[in-house]
Amino acid sequence: MQDLTRAMRRRRLYRRRRIVVFSGLAIFLLLAAYVLGTQVASAPTSTLSLVKQTTLTQPAAQLAWPAQGSAAVSAVGYRGTLAVNGSNASVPIASITKTITALVVLDAKPLKTAKDAGPKITFTDADVKIFDEVVAMGGSWATVKAGSTMTERQALEAMLLPSANNYAISLAIWAYGSVDKYVSAANVWLASHKLTSTHVADASGYSEKSVSNPTDLVEIAKLVMANPALPSIVATKKATLPGAGDETNRNSLLGTLGVDGIKTGNTSFAGYCLMFSSTLTLSTHTVHIVGVVIGQRSGSDLFAASKALVKSIRAGFHEVQLTRAGQTFGSYTTRWGTKVPLVARKNTSMLVWSNTPVGVKLSAQPVRAAGAGDAVGAAVFSMGSTTVKQPLTLQHDLAGPDMWWRLTHPSELG
Repeated sequence: MQDLTRAMRRRRLYRRRRIVVFSGLAIFLLLAAYVLGTQVASAPTSTLSLVKQTTLTQPAAQLAWPAQGSAAVSAVGYRGTLAVNGSNASVPIASITKTITALVVLDAKPLKTAKDAGPKITFTDADVKIFDEVVAMGGSWATVKAGSTMTERQALEAMLLPSANNYAISLAIWAYGSVDKYVSAANVWLASHKLTSTHVADASGYSEKSVSNPTDLVEIAKLVMANPALPSIVATKKATLPGAGDETNRNSLLGTLGVDGIKTGNTSFAGYCLMFSSTLTLSTHTVHIVGVVIGQRSGSDLFAASKALVKSIRAGFHEVQLTRAGQTFGSYTTRWGTKVPLVARKNTSMLVWSNTPVGVKLSAQPVRAAGAGDAVGAAVFSMGSTTVKQPLTLQHDLAGPDMWWRLTHPSELG
């Protein structure tokens, strides 16, 4: 009996020991699971705070418009005109018409680069007759000799530098077979470029029926400066040409205030006119300004007014600092007490005309943990169709919560 009692006591003792052991093991496993779970669970995302977004604006340009006539200004890469003054009606444009002749001739007989001379043109007695007729009418001219040859580029120089009417006519006939066929092709070309206020009746601009308006003319100026060959031609001050001799560009503003083109013109119908371009460089930015001044009373009035206008246009462009390297645009704040600034990666700027507004849009993604320099957002600056995007990065590491915070904040873990 005593042996049975002792056996039962031993069994109860073993059961109690097993209960204690297994209970302790279960508690240990639960604690281990809790600790492991809190350490592997996703940390909550940081709270993002972005600086207030404001539109950037600069002082308005104060343009020095001519006292009479009309004018318009724009720039390559900018839509439409930047500003217009005076009447925008279609009026005679004199030898500015030759820019259209150059573009339409090059449409049929393109030069691929600024150094491309193009095919040779042989001048005949018919070209000498054209020369004689131009001289008799009192138009501008350059000498031509029967049997002489020029490259296409040289013929364009003979037309554009001294504004030779006879070379405009000869080039039109060479490219299209006759002046009438050229005029028809030129007006189709103008329509295809939506230059609806422009119409040509001849190749030289001597006709009062060759007309345009300021807003069309700045678009034509952009096309000239976008052409592979013409910018280098209209920027040429002097050229020695076979059969024509030494010819000088009539644009006396060349080399002043960055002026590198484009074309002068004057008749009794049109007055004195200038289509101009000026290259402006501000820091790392370059812009090709274009414009037109028409209807001036004299050559001195024309160049004085154009010079003042070009100077004021150049002053109307601003280099606007968009971001500075390390500039703060916001911050991430964690629930475990870390705050990390959101900063621009590098300096960026934009060339802005006058008081054109620059819009600012900031964005950033949710972040739990990331390293210093990681791009987690962006600042996008927009001006019309132009946008500049600058990555926003973490200034230093955004580390996850430590073990203790995880153990003590289980409800905040994902």
